[in-house]
Amino acid sequence: MSVALADELHRLGEEGSTGVLRAGDGEFHLVRGAVASVGCGRTIGLDRLVVEAGVATAEDWRRAGAGDPGPLLDQPKLETLALLSVFDAAYFLLASAGEPEFLPTPEHWLAPVCHIAPRALVHECERRTDNDHGPWTADLVTMVPVVPARRIKRNQVALTGSQVEVLAAADTRRSIADIARDLGRTTYGCLIAVRDLTAAGLIEAPEPVQETEPAQRPGRHLALAPQPTEHGATPTHVPALPRRIPSGAAGPAGSPRGTGERPGRHAIDEEATATAHYRGIHAGAYEPERWQQVDRETLIRLRAALEELA
Repeated sequence: MSVALADELHRLGEEGSTGVLRAGDGEFHLVRGAVASVGCGRTIGLDRLVVEAGVATAEDWRRAGAGDPGPLLDQPKLETLALLSVFDAAYFLLASAGEPEFLPTPEHWLAPVCHIAPRALVHECERRTDNDHGPWTADLVTMVPVVPARRIKRNQVALTGSQVEVLAAADTRRSIADIARDLGRTTYGCLIAVRDLTAAGLIEAPEPVQETEPAQRPGRHLALAPQPTEHGATPTHVPALPRRIPSGAAGPAGSPRGTGERPGRHAIDEEATATAHYRGIHAGAYEPERWQQVDRETLIRLRAALEELA
């Protein structure tokens, strides 16, 4: 954890400061010493979470960012989603090095529904860091693609709906952050799922970062795009999985699929049970994507994997 960033958050909290604390690839928005929002380039934005959860439309979010939140602040789920995004982004920002820089600004519009003491935020991120286990560290969420194991060593493996989604989205090319963005979930929630799937032998563990080759992205599979062979031929692409699990597939507990519920409604991940868990509020809010036709090879591969697990 960055001691300099944690100390600066504590200082600003004690002074009751209002403004933006920039650090690394993100920023903390403070209002009278409390954290109202946190954004990180490695995590999904709160604008995407609220649209996926059906709390607001993209237009609602644009108006709120322009200073007219209207009835959005009265939505009960907004507070929960705001807390989820704050703890998600803060975990990765506090785990990275960088010199913090504070700039006084007007109060953030989310302050009425989200106000977390900096000490409580740092304490929760420290608790999560203390519980880190396995080879998947926080700095690998954008650096290494998630690769499914070719052979399964166990006859039976019990998976949660969220783990099934993450496993199905692992295509040897997308990183944990990519998977979280495609599924509309928090990066920390997907990181935990990948750690558990790796421990179960369903995801390959990444190799240590190769710092001696700065020109390449470190990790187990450095070439994220097909590279020409020595004979000039280009290897075949691994078919990318759809951005959503097809209707009827397993979903998180309490969120049945195939019942007309819009995809991503389960954005409140498992970590919400451990804490009432923002890439910053931008003028360009998330626009929902249209459903894409499912690749037949993808369904065959997923079905075969699930039958092998049965």
